[in-house]
Amino acid sequence: MKQFAKFGALAGALALAAGIHLGAPATAAAIDWGRKELANEQVAVKVARETVRGGYELVLTDELKGWIDAKKTMIVVDTMPKRDSYDKQHIPGAVQFEFPIEEMKEMSAEQQAAYRKLLGADRSRLIVVYCGFPKCGRSHNGAVWAKQLGYTNVVRYVGGIKAWDEADYPVAKASE
Repeated sequence: MKQFAKFGALAGALALAAGIHLGAPATAAAIDWGRKELANEQVAVKVARETVRGGYELVLTDELKGWIDAKKTMIVVDTMPKRDSYDKQHIPGAVQFEFPIEEMKEMSAEQQAAYRKLLGADRSRLIVVYCGFPKCGRSHNGAVWAKQLGYTNVVRYVGGIKAWDEADYPVAKASE
């Protein structure tokens, strides 16, 4: 059964990264058909490979919005730079912890302690990490390091703040 769940996550990653909006009108998909397919393919396969390698799950924009609206117990982590991104706009309720774009193979003991403190003591708590958009690797790093620190319920929101904003969902700013 877990294999089917992983397949579903990969299919979702491929659809999301390829720009296919599940549930979108067929005409919208038809208009985009054949545009930038090589770039879409590269992003889709990158996200799929990261997901398998990282051992985390994925969530779509509307699913995350539903979780937030239902007040599901979770911590949402924005992995973008604080001043240049998080302070300007982030998902309401999100906390910030910056990760690099490139794959992060090492993390200092100080960084691990700070991330662990931010995520909390409950290792089974739902943790959702996001960055700017599907091509950005910051959320992958955030998800991988949460898993490496022993958290078991880690989800990556690949669409990031760009998809959230595109969906016209509310955003918060640092002063709010």
